[in-house]
Amino acid sequence: MPPQTDRTVPPTGGSPEPGVIATTFAVLRRHRGAVAGATARVVSLCGLVALLMTATIFALAWPVFTHMRNQRTWYRHVEDPYLHDHTDLGLVALWTLPLFLVLLGTGSAALQTVCSRAVAAGTHVHPQGEESRVDPARIRPVLAVYALRGLIVWPLPLLTSVVADRLTGYQLDTPEPLERGTWPHTLVQASPAAAVAVAVLLRLALALAPAAAAAGLGPRAALRRSWSLTWTRSGFVRVLAVALPLAALTAGTVRLVTESALLLRPLVRAHLEQATGNFFAAYYAGILAPVFVGVLVAAAVTLPLTFTAFAALHDHLRSPRTPPVSA
Repeated sequence: MPPQTDRTVPPTGGSPEPGVIATTFAVLRRHRGAVAGATARVVSLCGLVALLMTATIFALAWPVFTHMRNQRTWYRHVEDPYLHDHTDLGLVALWTLPLFLVLLGTGSAALQTVCSRAVAAGTHVHPQGEESRVDPARIRPVLAVYALRGLIVWPLPLLTSVVADRLTGYQLDTPEPLERGTWPHTLVQASPAAAVAVAVLLRLALALAPAAAAAGLGPRAALRRSWSLTWTRSGFVRVLAVALPLAALTAGTVRLVTESALLLRPLVRAHLEQATGNFFAAYYAGILAPVFVGVLVAAAVTLPLTFTAFAALHDHLRSPRTPPVSA
């Protein structure tokens, strides 16, 4: 496979380089039409596909909802309280989660490509639609970066949590294999928190990889580029300074919009129960509706800013003399 290179920025004669925040907002202002148009198309399409996927999953899981309804009817008949078991629905959600992750990754990769093109164009306005055009060949390496980064970051905390639960969980009838109150028990019980801290550090160290992939590097080269740029004298501090406010903005937007959309919950429940006669299907659809709206609105508001900021930070941290890296 031939070496893959990304755009390099020549020195600019000693004039002070604008900061990441200034660059981000300048790019978004100059290319607002292209970025806004791409965001509207990607978020709308992903929202429609997610809605169709959710409806299909509900239809496939209908026997589970029917069983829950029948159990509720039986317990009412014998005048016993019914506490429904949602284990089967949890398994359905677990098995279908990869589909939604692929959808989220594809939409994010498309937006990352558009934002990186806008940053590459700088403050020069190109013909309408040039930056908003999404090249599938550029989406694939970004999507591969998301997959590789997930395999690097998340197995450790998940595996640690499972092992700690096996050794210290409340399902154990005896104090074995680790006796409660001992140092080994305390260390194992605290190990998931330590694993999450390591995962967060890894995630921060690889935060620039999608921007590097969108700039032209292969997936592995993009991960190496992000790692090398982050673990420098000022790299980690700057990545953290960008990541923390954006994470807070995203979480706050999701929470605010979800809380504002809670009025949808009784409406969805009432209409769906009236249409299907199944309380439990309507109940879970009502739970998902505000979350669905919150995620879509947060994606439309925060993802263009986030992807543009990390693309700008990638350009700022990269040396003009950085050699091409092969994938």
